[in-house]
Order: sequence, then structure tokens, then C-alpha cells
Amino acid sequence: MTQQIDPVMPAGLDEFLHHSGWSAARVYPMPGDASFRRYFRVSHAEKGSAILMDAPPPHEDPKPFIDVAQYLTGQGFRAPVIYGKDLTRGLVLIEDFGDRRMREHLDAFPADEEKIYRRAIDTIIALSKSTCADLPPYNEEVYLREVRLLTEWYMPAMRLDFDPAEFDGIWRKTLAPIANAYMVTVLRDYHAENVMLLDDGDQGLIDFQDALIGHPAYDLVSLLQDARRDVSVELEAEMLDHYIRTASPGDDFLYHYALVGAQRNTKIIGIFTRLWKRDGKERYLDFLPRMWKLLERDLDHPGLAPLKSWFDTYIPHEVRRIAPNMLAPE
Repeated sequence: MTQQIDPVMPAGLDEFLHHSGWSAARVYPMPGDASFRRYFRVSHAEKGSAILMDAPPPHEDPKPFIDVAQYLTGQGFRAPVIYGKDLTRGLVLIEDFGDRRMREHLDAFPADEEKIYRRAIDTIIALSKSTCADLPPYNEEVYLREVRLLTEWYMPAMRLDFDPAEFDGIWRKTLAPIANAYMVTVLRDYHAENVMLLDDGDQGLIDFQDALIGHPAYDLVSLLQDARRDVSVELEAEMLDHYIRTASPGDDFLYHYALVGAQRNTKIIGIFTRLWKRDGKERYLDFLPRMWKLLERDLDHPGLAPLKSWFDTYIPHEVRRIAPNMLAPE
């Protein structure tokens, strides 16, 4: 579905470009994402091309993006170089990685799928072997705050009753095996629309401002249980096998992978409902059938049986097949 483009330029743009050394550049609006951030392509006769991120306070804070970008480049990963920044206005000028995202490339060249996904998995493995960034932990408090997005947005939208204490209790017990697993830097939004295929054959990383220190399964789930692109069960299994053979993560890894998947997919169902209900972005409801399919696969793991029972009780299968905007007005 085509994304809307906001043509209004950020306040103070000319002054910012001047101080960044990009005076007289031409600025073109680009499609945005699910946040309040906006993006523009900046074209300069001598310097070439850059990307302007407009992350206006108080809705957005670009400093985490800058900090993580500098961490990643310091560890040898391809994150955008920062050309200029104005934290007061929320403006950041960064390296332009072009338009060739993993998502669109694979739509056009599906035969490249195995090779490109394997390369993306290798990036996750390399990140897990790198010194962790100086970031907060992905702990039980964060996990619970995220899964509550389901009960804060999806459950009311579907007019479903539940016991909040029971919901929290089942999740606390379910999350126990990973609640204190602060092992690696997790980018948290690592998927086919946030991996850029660069002209030199490398893969560029973007949209990592929410990174935390957490479980190594998280970015694997983000990539292989993609909210916006279908990844076949066969490819997911092949890439998991490659990860396990290469990284040797331990006997409980597939259990933890399903658990992290259940947590992430529960959160995303809540987020996509919020994007529709609060922000008027109805297109995100189109992703809910995929999210329920992914969540149901995760819940089939024997270790998640109590959590599966909660979902089957409070959100039966027939309810999951109905989008919130299909319900008749009250």
C-alpha cells in the first residue's frame, strides 16, 4: 500500500543545512514510517546525496539513533555516517544508503532470498560477538510493558473482556526463562525493510534507535517472523539451522526463540491496532492476519502451553480472523 508523503519542510531547515555544510541543497520528501519521524532526500551539487531525518521533540528524540549509529560504525557495521545534527529541532543529516531495501529487492529477485537472508543472519551473529553497546536492558519490565499493548489497544477495540492480573501473571511466568537474559545488543526492528543493500555488496542498517541489551533470539525473530513480509516456514527453519550451527546458542534456543516470538508478535498486534485507532493509519490492520499466523505458530511450542491456553480462552480463533474496523459501531 502506498504511503503518504508529507511535503511540508521542517522548521529551521535552511539554517540547519547551512551549519552542516550543505547550503543550497535541494530537499525532497520521502515516505515515512510508523513513527512521528519524517525523511527527506537532500541533493547537493558537490557533496552528492544525504538523508535528512526530522524527528521533532517531544514526540521523537534522535539522540538514541545517533548514539547507536556511532556504536555500530565503531564495531565495523554499516550504519549511516552522521553529517550534521540539531537535537533541539530534532534534525539529523545522515549518509544516504540509496533505495534498494532488502524487501523490494527480494520481491524483484526472489532467487536471491537464501543468500541475502544468510548474510543478514551473519550480521546478527557478528553483533552477538561484539562488545555490547551502553544501553538499557531488555528486562521483564520492558517485556510486560510491550505485551500490555495488546490489552490496552487490541482487546478494547475488539470489545473483549479479560482479567489484567491474570494476563500479567501468565506473562511473568512465561517470560521467566529470558527475563534476565541481557547478553547482546538487539536492534529490535531488524527486518527486510530496514536492511539496505548497498552498491559495494554490503548490507546497511537503519531504524535502530530503540536498541537495547537483550536476548540473542530477538533480532532473529524480527527478521524471520517479519511483520511486513512473508518468510516461508522452510526458509525460517533453514536460517535458524544456520544460526544454531554457527553460533551454538544452547539447547534451549528454539524454545526461547518461540517465546521471544510470542512476546514480539503480541506486542505488534497491539501496536498495529494503536496505529489504526489512535493515529488513523488503517493500512496497518492489513498486517494483522500475518501477525496472528506467526503468533499461533509460536504458541504451538510445548513450553508455551499455558500462554496458548490464555489466548484460546480470551481471543478465540474466530475472533482473530476479524479486523477491528470490521466491527459494527457500538
